[in-house]
Amino acid sequence: MLFAKKNKTTDWIAVFLGNPGSRYDKTRHNAGFMAADETEKKFAIKLNRMKFNSLTAVTIIDGKRVFLMKPQTFMNLSGGAVRQAMKFFRIPLSNVIAISDDVSLSVGKLRVRRRGSAGGHNGLRDIIEKCGGEDFPRIKIGVGAPLHEEYDMADWVLSKLSDKDEKLIVEAAALASGALEMIILEGVDRAMEKYN
Repeated sequence: MLFAKKNKTTDWIAVFLGNPGSRYDKTRHNAGFMAADETEKKFAIKLNRMKFNSLTAVTIIDGKRVFLMKPQTFMNLSGGAVRQAMKFFRIPLSNVIAISDDVSLSVGKLRVRRRGSAGGHNGLRDIIEKCGGEDFPRIKIGVGAPLHEEYDMADWVLSKLSDKDEKLIVEAAALASGALEMIILEGVDRAMEKYN
């Protein structure tokens, strides 16, 4: 199962995407950071060690060492932090799991994907551009889209959540933590079957 101890080999990197600082707490774009909060609870760890411009922690899932990171570089520059960690641990991109918000999914819906484009998400785009491609698993947390087409998308994702939407996204963030564990335990296909 899961133990909070280290070993010499890092097998996976899990990167939770969001923006640092209290200004961005409880915004749609920080659904990935909410998943980090739920992961801390689930695995009884704290992402509090600064490394690779990120708050980090290590846990063991089924004998595999997993390096967890919350980049503090702001969303649009997340790829640089991930690239540093990949290079240091010699991790292939296929063993990087990104957890992020997704405006194309309804609020609180979860989707696991094996690979794919950035889909307009600047954090994912930066990882794709700086880390060598699109071939890495993602766990996407639905945050919904604005009702009016003329609404600025940047304003939307950086706006504060209503109490109702926050509750739904926190619930999805907890599921995202389970999906992360399942990807490592049983593979992406199994996680897609269970959580999509």
